[in-house]
Amino acid sequence: MVTDTVLVDALGLASISAVVWYFWLSRRQGVRANVAHGVQSALIVVKGGYTPDTIVLERSRPTRLVFRREESAPCSERVVLPAFDCGALLPEGEEVPIEFVPMERGEFVFTCHLGVLRGRIVVE
Repeated sequence: MVTDTVLVDALGLASISAVVWYFWLSRRQGVRANVAHGVQSALIVVKGGYTPDTIVLERSRPTRLVFRREESAPCSERVVLPAFDCGALLPEGEEVPIEFVPMERGEFVFTCHLGVLRGRIVVE
C-alpha cells in the first residue's frame, strides 16, 4: 500500500512539473517581425493560445501586431499589452491591429484579459 502511494505521488509531482515547465518556464526562440516601409509587423493567431507566442522586435521602430482570433472562448476575447499601455477587443474571425513603438530593450508579456493565455515580446 505504501509503494502505491509513493508511486502515485511521484507521478503526480512529475505531471505538475511538466505542466509548469511547458506553460511558464520553457523559452521558445521567437519569430522576428517582418519589416516593410519602416514598420515591423507580425500576425498572431489566437486559438487555444497565441501562435507565435514570442515576437522579436527592434527597439524604436513603429510596430503593428495583428491579432486574429479563431475561437469563441471568452478568455481570448481581449488582449492586453501592459508594458505598452495598449490592448484590444478581438472579435472572432477579424484581424485587429495594435500599434505602438517599443522604446526599451527587454522582454514584455501580452496576455488575455484573465492572464491565462500568455505571449512574449522581445525587444532588441
